Amino acid sequence: MPPNLPPDAPPALSALPSGLPSALTAILLLAVPLAAALSAGLILRLRPLLQRYALARPNARSSHTVPTPQGGGIAVVTALVTISGLLIAAPEIGGRPDWIWLAGGALALAVLGAVDDVRPLPAALRLAAQAVVVGLLVWHLDGRLLPGLPLWLERGLALLAGLWFVNLTNFMDGLDWMTVAEIVPVAGALLLIGLAGHLPPLPTLVAASLLGAVLGFAPFNRPVARLFLGDVGSLPVGLVTAWLLCQLALAGGLAAALLLPLVYLADASLTLAARAARGERVWEAHRGHYYQRATVNGLTVPGVVGRVFAANLALAALAAATLFWPSWPVTLAASVAGLALVAALLRRFARAPAPAPAEGAAQP
Repeated sequence: MPPNLPPDAPPALSALPSGLPSALTAILLLAVPLAAALSAGLILRLRPLLQRYALARPNARSSHTVPTPQGGGIAVVTALVTISGLLIAAPEIGGRPDWIWLAGGALALAVLGAVDDVRPLPAALRLAAQAVVVGLLVWHLDGRLLPGLPLWLERGLALLAGLWFVNLTNFMDGLDWMTVAEIVPVAGALLLIGLAGHLPPLPTLVAASLLGAVLGFAPFNRPVARLFLGDVGSLPVGLVTAWLLCQLALAGGLAAALLLPLVYLADASLTLAARAARGERVWEAHRGHYYQRATVNGLTVPGVVGRVFAANLALAALAAATLFWPSWPVTLAASVAGLALVAALLRRFARAPAPAPAEGAAQP
């Protein structure tokens, strides 16, 4: 049993080992530099082609003002699938059928995103294809997320949640380093949680590979970005992250699975609700997200993503607290603290700067 678990801990969590064998730990940690090196190496080889054939031109949603190559997600997804696929051969990992479904879904969404990057597809077609991929992964889930609900309702909610997470990851990928500021803390936290024995080896390996792949992409997306992720990357990254959070919830860490992506969940969900209330076409490009409004309201791009990164580190600590000290008071306190933190962050993003005093005006 993992350390500090009470006798009434959730069965899925109680069944996990208290620690990982040293060989397995080495394999999981090795995935990070391998995926980072492969991701960065592929980007260096692909950049000339992307510069020529995959330029992202500024639109209503863009934060950039000059055409910039997109498609870095090709390298990220390739590194993620390749490294996790190679290391899953270790007998200590297990779960190969689940990995096959996940890798297949990630590659399918990568193809969908690549086509959409070059020739935009109808929103209904994109959503239908995403629903099929997410639905297949939900169909193959092993375990219960919300045992108090009928299975059909639980799986239906999981389908909607997965579909929303895929799209919100795409929506939030609208600023240099924004995806890095989100995925690195989340994937890093999941890796550490797995190494502590609170997550099975397969999702821990996938988290390590995702972490490395995004770290390899990060230098090229540093403000001012020389390369964008593109839908070819944001869609599968959203899918894999949603699957990882689902695996954490299945292992008894539902509160942690909700806390880790809370910045993304809150920004995207509140923005969608506000746009729908105003009667806007929610599927069209826009610049209404809190993080986008922050740059209009005077914050620099590094200032925005730095705050998001710091908030995600704090959320990771709160999520870990719910796993290492599983009790309702700790879970309630962590949840309230996480909500307050994210609310304060979004309020800061939405707040317009105070107008500068007129020249010659009296200073207080």
